[in-house]
Amino acid sequence: MGRLVPAVTRALDILELFLEGDGTLSAPEITRRLQLPRTTVHELITTLAARTYLVTVPGRPGRYRLGVRAYQLGSRYAEQLDIAAEGNEVAREVAETCDETVHVAILEDLDVIYIAKVDSIHAVRMVSAAGRRLPAHCTSVGKMLLASLPVEELDARIEEEGELVAMTRNSITDPGELRAALADIRARGIAFEHRESNPDVSCVAAPVRDRTGRVVAALSISVPMIRWSEEGEAELAELAAKGAAALSARLGHRGAR
Repeated sequence: MGRLVPAVTRALDILELFLEGDGTLSAPEITRRLQLPRTTVHELITTLAARTYLVTVPGRPGRYRLGVRAYQLGSRYAEQLDIAAEGNEVAREVAETCDETVHVAILEDLDVIYIAKVDSIHAVRMVSAAGRRLPAHCTSVGKMLLASLPVEELDARIEEEGELVAMTRNSITDPGELRAALADIRARGIAFEHRESNPDVSCVAAPVRDRTGRVVAALSISVPMIRWSEEGEAELAELAAKGAAALSARLGHRGAR
């Protein structure tokens, strides 16, 4: 492995400072925060500005912000992201930690589509597959995704009249009851499902966000009832939240870091 180049490291340290606060900094502020010589900071800023990684802030002499070149690099990275591939990697890491089945799913109308799955190593495990579609309100990932919708969009998807389809005797079928459950999920930021899609399985799910902060998927941990316990719920919820945050970070969500 080659050595790190100090000048490149310092230049990247400067660029990363602009991810914080209001996104503008002066040379003295950079010097103070990085504890670098003033001459070094001046030379690095001059170089970054010459390559349009930094530009001066209009009407604010001496202050800089990220330039178009930084935006172009970020945009190219976003274009290359594959949420299914990234989801599989994170799901594998979570599954290795808890030894249970982990899913990543997206929302389509009132269904969820599983785009990534890593199986439990246990003999007794959930039978499912990537690409499978299920009613969203019967799953923890689906309820998490429905709860993340703007109210007006949720209203457009859920009709007040008529019952929702049931997958098990524990499935929510009343729209009013579902709305109440979604409000609770929205407040907690985590979703549980107890034998609502499978009579022998409980699940917990957390939201996955993209670089804009929008919820684009959910990550869940599914556990057969023979291994599920109230004592373990909090630990599984925390693990699902960490996994979802890790996937969010891969998708560029700064709040997940």
